[in-house]
Amino acid sequence: MLSPNDKKLEKLDLLYRPSMAKPKTSAEIISEARNALRTVRTQRPFTPQEDQRKLFEPASSRTLENRPPSSFSLHASSFESSDPRPIYGTHLSPLELKPKAPASFTTKEDPCLPFPRPPVDPVKIRRVSSARVRFFRAASQGPLLPDRTLPPTERKKTVESKERGLMGNSLVKISGTYLIESNPTGHLKSHPLQLTYDGGFNEIKEQEMFKDATALPSHLRSRGSGKRRPRASSCPNSPDLSRLETKAVSNANLQEKDTETDIDDIFWNTRIVPILNELEKEENVEMVCAACTQLHHALKEGNMLGNKFKRRNILLKTLYKLVDVGSDPLSLKLAKIILALKVSRKNLLNVCKLIFKISRSEKNDSLIQNDSILESLLEVLRSEDLHTNTEAFLYCMGAIKFLSGNPGFLNEMISKDTVEILMNLIKQINENSRKCGTYFPNSGHLLVQMTATLRNLVDSPLARRKLLSISALPQLCTVMGQYMDDKDVCTNIARIFSKLTSYHVCCVALANYSRCYALFLNLINKYQKTQDLVVRIVFILGNLTAKNNQAREQFSKEKGSIPTLLALFHTFYELDLRSEKPVGEGGEPPKAQLPQAQVEDVLIKLTRVLANLAIHPGVGQAMATSPHVVGPLLATLEYKSIDDCEELVINTTATINNLSYYQVKNSIIQDKKLYIAELLLKLLMSNNMDGILEAVRVFGNLSQDRDICDFIVQKNVHKFMIALLDAKHQDICFSACGVLLNLTVDKDKRVILKEGGGIKKLMNCLRDFGPTDWQLACLVCKTLWNLSENITHASSCFGDEDTNTLLVLLSSFLDEDLALDGSFDQDLKNYHKLHWETEFKPVAQQLLNRLQCPHPSVEALPAPAPPPTTVMQLNTGNRKSVAVTPNNSFTILKWGWMSEYKGIRKGEVREMNRGKKSNSIYLQS
Repeated sequence: MLSPNDKKLEKLDLLYRPSMAKPKTSAEIISEARNALRTVRTQRPFTPQEDQRKLFEPASSRTLENRPPSSFSLHASSFESSDPRPIYGTHLSPLELKPKAPASFTTKEDPCLPFPRPPVDPVKIRRVSSARVRFFRAASQGPLLPDRTLPPTERKKTVESKERGLMGNSLVKISGTYLIESNPTGHLKSHPLQLTYDGGFNEIKEQEMFKDATALPSHLRSRGSGKRRPRASSCPNSPDLSRLETKAVSNANLQEKDTETDIDDIFWNTRIVPILNELEKEENVEMVCAACTQLHHALKEGNMLGNKFKRRNILLKTLYKLVDVGSDPLSLKLAKIILALKVSRKNLLNVCKLIFKISRSEKNDSLIQNDSILESLLEVLRSEDLHTNTEAFLYCMGAIKFLSGNPGFLNEMISKDTVEILMNLIKQINENSRKCGTYFPNSGHLLVQMTATLRNLVDSPLARRKLLSISALPQLCTVMGQYMDDKDVCTNIARIFSKLTSYHVCCVALANYSRCYALFLNLINKYQKTQDLVVRIVFILGNLTAKNNQAREQFSKEKGSIPTLLALFHTFYELDLRSEKPVGEGGEPPKAQLPQAQVEDVLIKLTRVLANLAIHPGVGQAMATSPHVVGPLLATLEYKSIDDCEELVINTTATINNLSYYQVKNSIIQDKKLYIAELLLKLLMSNNMDGILEAVRVFGNLSQDRDICDFIVQKNVHKFMIALLDAKHQDICFSACGVLLNLTVDKDKRVILKEGGGIKKLMNCLRDFGPTDWQLACLVCKTLWNLSENITHASSCFGDEDTNTLLVLLSSFLDEDLALDGSFDQDLKNYHKLHWETEFKPVAQQLLNRLQCPHPSVEALPAPAPPPTTVMQLNTGNRKSVAVTPNNSFTILKWGWMSEYKGIRKGEVREMNRGKKSNSIYLQS
């Protein structure tokens, strides 16, 4: 429930509505510091970087016997010598030969076309076809292929001599092979095709020796650069051919295949074999690496990569032998070629293991990046079958996980769609579990690697946007639910959510997935004593409930939500008490207990969730009346000092402050208000300014009760509040002024403020902070209004000097042109104008009228009820705010909110000329 003023602020977009990277405005900072109900912020749980790269962290829940090894030996013998190639396509049913009756001839049709004849005996067809194939094969081999490799000059002479000997033929060069075809006359003649080789495979040349020479048929033309094009299905038909000849020619694609095979043979013998020979003979590792690079380029040029090349197994055997060399640079180059040849099953697993083994050393990251191994690994995840190759995917993902921890790979991974690839695999696992009710083998191990990689990637804004665009958060929640027994998977996803929910857009996206609340509660119940998991779950809940009232309501409606949090609080409260006892007094041995800092971290995050939930009116009132909620909070304040754990004590005090806002029947806070006031005295006496501020805020709520006002006077707390008015800290002055305002409601206590110099200090606050903090100025005016009740003359209450000063201040502050004349950005101007018009002006005008013409019948102003809204972080060590004094001394506590102050360092004093006034700008932290 928001006050009318805060609703107006929301309409003006002055409250928290940031984008993922939008900083808070100055108005938001001041507004949050004034809220009676405040959210509490804390740091994200720290995840230490692993000392060694392994599949699983040292704290993994998996035993050594139940997880794949990170260390293993790998040799050439580990690979299978013959890698199976998949069978593509389907069997075709035989064609049915059904003769058709000829159509009636016309004058345009050839009257000599023969009628269909019965099918020829298949045996005869095979004989003719085989003879035809042997005919073309003989033409493409034989003495035209040199037995030895000629020098380029001799080779050129040989080609030229053959070209001069051709009469009436056309010559075409196909990937370095010359095909010579006789001049066709409508049908194939008995002249064989002749092939010569000139050693090149990168150009296509066609020459016509005579003008009457025609081009080769399309199925014999060059394809260039080793790339194959669609083949012609048949040779041109001719009425001169006999039916037997026509049947044989229809199988010309066999001849084309043989021709291409021969071209591949030539490429293999001339380009690949010499490199393989060099790999077998060369002993220098650097030369072998260079040869591997040359081999990869040659295979790519000859279109021999993939799993359809017939000599693939011969090539793989040679590569497998080189694994035993044991060189990391060489092994990476071998792995890249082996993966490009599309190995499968055991060989795919072994090559992924090989890369994983190399990637375990950070010094090899540069080698992996230079050889583009990441692209090869992602191609495995993208194209191979997950169900068949789960173990290979495991080691492939392990290597990718190691690389994702290196910031140098972050942008490359995201640009290569790593986020999409991983989420697609996670979706496959979820769908398989949903449809079949079973899990892939090793799927849990694989999910540990994938979620750990995503945890590293979400540091990038682009990765976060991609996750939101593909609705990844519900998928991750589904994995969490299906693998709830796998603590490692759940911890990694909790780490992902911890990072994501630190950003407003991601936090809203997760909060809108209503099933997440029940999921998180189930995890807390299951892993109640597992600190590294529950501390992150509670941190996520704190983020979800920090700025979203709907999230607070949804979470509180989940069955057992508050009791689950309280049970967790009790568990770690007991652990904290036990850790403070010496071993001889009932404490546990050091090895059996968690470090105290980890125990306290859970309690810090828990109190933050409770403080955020208490902002919701319905939830807050129920919590204020529950002894199970208030009891642990008071116990924490009793046994913990701010010197022991500052953040826990301050968070607990902030939670009590939110609960003390609700003046409801059966409130435990109201029943124990005097006990709470006693506990708060410890904070007031501390040297911690943040702790003092929180204690004063609680007194601001409690001092609406007469008993607490008597306690304040009895313990001289009011003197402490008056002294805080000199703190020159806006938030402290605001809270202290609120307590003093509540004291002035009681007529008997007004004289105490006058005797203690309170009036003078209140005027100083009005003068110093009025132009930039109209809420504080309003509070000062209300206090002075109560003090001046039933006066006959202003001087009798304030004295002549202070009365004149007050008249001047009120007159100038009520002049809109003077009051709002500041060099602020438009956002801050709107903020100041709103509070000047709605809060300060009405009260200040009444006070001014009373000072000018006192009226004894005016009633005292009641103590204000603080508006129920949210505030910023409790741990204000790094919090920044803005303060401007009437003498034009600006105290900037949030850096960079005004452009003219950019570049000014802390502690620097600089004169700045604004209009008619010269102002001294003083910056401090």
